[in-house]
Amino acid sequence: MNFKPLGERALVQLVEREEKTASGIVLPDTAKDKPQTATIVSVGEGKLDDKGQRVPIEVSPGDVIVFAKYSGTEIKLDGEDYMILDADDILGVVED
Repeated sequence: MNFKPLGERALVQLVEREEKTASGIVLPDTAKDKPQTATIVSVGEGKLDDKGQRVPIEVSPGDVIVFAKYSGTEIKLDGEDYMILDADDILGVVED
């Protein structure tokens, strides 16, 4: 796959997790909330500031991030599901 996001965007792959209720019932896909955790696959070069200098994005490939609900654009590349997020929609990095 060759895909490079432009500007201050990031290509991410969603981290799927099995969801269960407190009593142990596995929820079907139709009842699950959209995941808000993803792994960074690729990032753009960043945005230009007022002086024309490039400001890089604060995340890098391999980072696990949390992003805003209902954000991003879903795409399919090589049969895999990905999402393109704007840097402003990335809320934080999950640290080990």
